[in-house]
Amino acid sequence: MTNTNDKRYNVYSQYLKRKYGEKVYKLPINLPVTCPNRDGTTGCGGCIFCGEEGAGFENLSNELSVQHQIDRNMQYIREKYNAHKFIAYFQNFTNTYLPLEDFKKYILEACRPNIVEISISTRPDCINDAYLHFLNEVRKKQGVEISIELGLQTVNYHSLTKINRGHSLAEFIDAVLRINRFPFETCVHLILNLPWDTMEDVIENAKVISALGVKQIKLHSLYIVKNTVMGEMYQKGDFSIVSLEEYIDRVITFLEYLSPDIVVQRLIGRAPEENTLFVNWNTSWWKIRDRIEEEMEHKDSRQGKKFDYLNGKAVKKWT
Repeated sequence: MTNTNDKRYNVYSQYLKRKYGEKVYKLPINLPVTCPNRDGTTGCGGCIFCGEEGAGFENLSNELSVQHQIDRNMQYIREKYNAHKFIAYFQNFTNTYLPLEDFKKYILEACRPNIVEISISTRPDCINDAYLHFLNEVRKKQGVEISIELGLQTVNYHSLTKINRGHSLAEFIDAVLRINRFPFETCVHLILNLPWDTMEDVIENAKVISALGVKQIKLHSLYIVKNTVMGEMYQKGDFSIVSLEEYIDRVITFLEYLSPDIVVQRLIGRAPEENTLFVNWNTSWWKIRDRIEEEMEHKDSRQGKKFDYLNGKAVKKWT
């Protein structure tokens, strides 16, 4: 894939437009599910940064049916943006962490007119062949594309332990390799400014993601939620958060080492302002995105600029 847009990285919205012929909008779906890292299966309490709402702070109630959530969100976005094509996005918590028959029911409910893709957010330790085979059948019979979003946060397995992630790097590698056997898109979520990660970890994130053949990435900056373990640590001064300038530098460095084929869903995430102790350096997310893009332009930086480390870098001079 070549970067045919006017940005210095592969922008997700433009990728979708090339793929589907027009702008496509995500419709968030909130299921009544939890996480194996909360209920004692792999751990208790969840990740130390995760609040009670999980990631879906703007979702509709999970008491509404999948069909009802899709119809309400679709109507709103269709009227506001004159939209015609949509992605059904199972967003909050771990959407493959439920009995297979229940999972099948929810996915089939999402196969509605104008839905061109189903995107499922989950954890690396909740990827199983039976669920993947079912999704492939849905893809073939229903004519919808399938994408799977994996929350990883970092390849630093020491940091994964510190944030009580409940899985190691090995489970992530296994999940990606299993998904890669199917014609699905894999998107990986990363937090580039975890307190225990250095720039070396940022670079290794890009290298591992690229080496595994991941198709998309989604970058977040760490935000601190009240009444969480990390919130308490932050208030006690157990760690500090890097400056905005450092975050921008980390994103640019990450992109330079990232394969130019990988699509970038976002450079920084949106976050709720309520019940938080720290969010995006008190700066609008789009202003940070613009600063990253301006700095890339200033440095003549681009995605893949330092992508030279695969396929036997040391012997390339002889081939």
